Amino acid sequence: MKAFLKTLLVMISISPLTLMATDLKVGDTAPNFKLQSTDGDFYQLSDYAGEKALVLAWYPMANTHGCTLECRSLVQKGHLIREYNAVYMMASVDDLEDNQDFAKKQKADFPMLSDPTKETAKAYDVLNFVRVASRVTFYIDKDGKILKIDEDINAETAAEDIAANLAELGVEKQKG
Repeated sequence: MKAFLKTLLVMISISPLTLMATDLKVGDTAPNFKLQSTDGDFYQLSDYAGEKALVLAWYPMANTHGCTLECRSLVQKGHLIREYNAVYMMASVDDLEDNQDFAKKQKADFPMLSDPTKETAKAYDVLNFVRVASRVTFYIDKDGKILKIDEDINAETAAEDIAANLAELGVEKQKG
């Protein structure tokens, strides 16, 4: 019985929730990336250095229920995020073609990045035990520093939550 309890405690301690946590921390420099988007362009963090904050929302897999809800929220309420001096992107380890199909179906009006090599997902430490990205959103300031790592994502209210986090983090609103 004692051995069983010990085994159970070990299994709980290495549960998927534990394995999904990132080693990156608030204040760390975010890893640069260069990934292709569903619009065919390549995007990299350094493109926004000194200009805008960046919200990088990792998601597990195109065309799945939670990811569809998150994408729809960003499409329908993205105007709340665009009030801030920030850009937002979704990223997954899906192939570009899968993401392009997903973006077209959802009418995504923001970059959806593909990381089929999984190198960027590894750099952000979001690649989980099933080799897809965990649902984690990174808030990165104009200097490339991580302001917040959000691992508690409500897919249905993703846009509202991102806008609220940008306000809480003190990201300035767009001028004009």
